[in-house]
Amino acid sequence: MLSETAHAKVNLALHVRARRADGYHELESLFAFCADGDGLRGSMREDGEIALTIEGDFAEGLSAGEDNLVMRAARALQAAIGTQFGADLVLDKRLPIASGIGGGSADAAAALRLLVNLWDIRPMALDFPAIAASLGADVPACLGSQTVFGKGVGERLETVDLDLGGMPILLVNPLVECPTGPVFKGWDAFDRGPLDPAEWRRGRNDLAASAIALVPEIDEVLAVLRAQLPSLARMSGSGATCFALFASDAERDVAAERIEDDHPDWWLMASELR
Repeated sequence: MLSETAHAKVNLALHVRARRADGYHELESLFAFCADGDGLRGSMREDGEIALTIEGDFAEGLSAGEDNLVMRAARALQAAIGTQFGADLVLDKRLPIASGIGGGSADAAAALRLLVNLWDIRPMALDFPAIAASLGADVPACLGSQTVFGKGVGERLETVDLDLGGMPILLVNPLVECPTGPVFKGWDAFDRGPLDPAEWRRGRNDLAASAIALVPEIDEVLAVLRAQLPSLARMSGSGATCFALFASDAERDVAAERIEDDHPDWWLMASELR
């Protein structure tokens, strides 16, 4: 049995530049990834069938059927290579649902990486970025799970020379779902300017105001994080997860302990950037 980590995605900055004619939004984002996330395990089947089992803290209510992104990724890879192999997959769902940290997209990317090894596919035999893009806007970035600058709807990726590996990060979610569609719909359509990846700390999340209007608890999470005196606190993606970056593991862990004591009903994950 092989295993992969579906690394939690963080938008260190997210600028919304325009609403496109096709209904999507033109974005600029600096994607970073945590060392931790959901877990995926898989073993070979010879009959071509794909079976998915979901376990973990956030498994309840999550479909294991053909609409699950892990299943869609497996089917897309099967179709691309014409394999007769299948797999038994187990998803350990540790990240909250609809939380702005790319859980489903990271799961799909992890499935692609796992099945490439499980089925012994030659890396040059397929256009993995195209397969990833067919599964969702964030999946191409999640495929490599390394810091990248994304444009368009997130599919145009550029490598960046930023030394972020090992940076302590604390993720906090009030366990209130924040649906992506309404958040984007609530964007005020004001272009506040481009994102310079080298100046990402001066960036912003243009979806924060819309997300807070839908889920006011996000504002409380940000206030609590900022009270811990991190180097930066910001919302990720379309919410509701927020993150804080710290100078040391010790500072992060003290902040996590304080928040957990004061807000035991919130979800926390202490990690580091890859």
